Amino acid sequence: LAGRWFLVGVASRCSSLPERSHRLEATAVTVTVLDGQSLAISTFRKLDGTCWEIRQRYVPAQASGRFLLKGRAHGSRVDVVVGETDHSSYAILYYQKGRSISVKLYGRSSQVSDAIVEKFEQRVRTVGLSEDVTYYFPTYGFCDSADEFHILDGELM
Repeated sequence: LAGRWFLVGVASRCSSLPERSHRLEATAVTVTVLDGQSLAISTFRKLDGTCWEIRQRYVPAQASGRFLLKGRAHGSRVDVVVGETDHSSYAILYYQKGRSISVKLYGRSSQVSDAIVEKFEQRVRTVGLSEDVTYYFPTYGFCDSADEFHILDGELM
């Protein structure tokens, strides 16, 4: 999974998504493999026109393709599962926090084929989500970096 990815779509019942869906910003992610197992995730996105970097660390779980993202608050953890990927063009990841599940589609480019979108939408339906909670991100306006005052270490769901 190492390298640069673009967030193409997300399906989630997160209550803030419908409110902000008209303001979704292009989001890019850089994945670096640490210590041969953990993943350092840097998410670059704009907020009110300013580029921010959100840094996270995914620690490997007991099974291959499974990771744990620990939040700062006690009991705040997100299970991350790589559902499907070909490493060269797309990855579908599941994020579960408590009983809440989200599905994200990442591409090596900001646009993926219709066949990959269909795979993503099938996976979304499989976990009980639907098109009314599925959102697609802009394919332009990406950030490549953030200044030292716009870096957050933490959880992003």
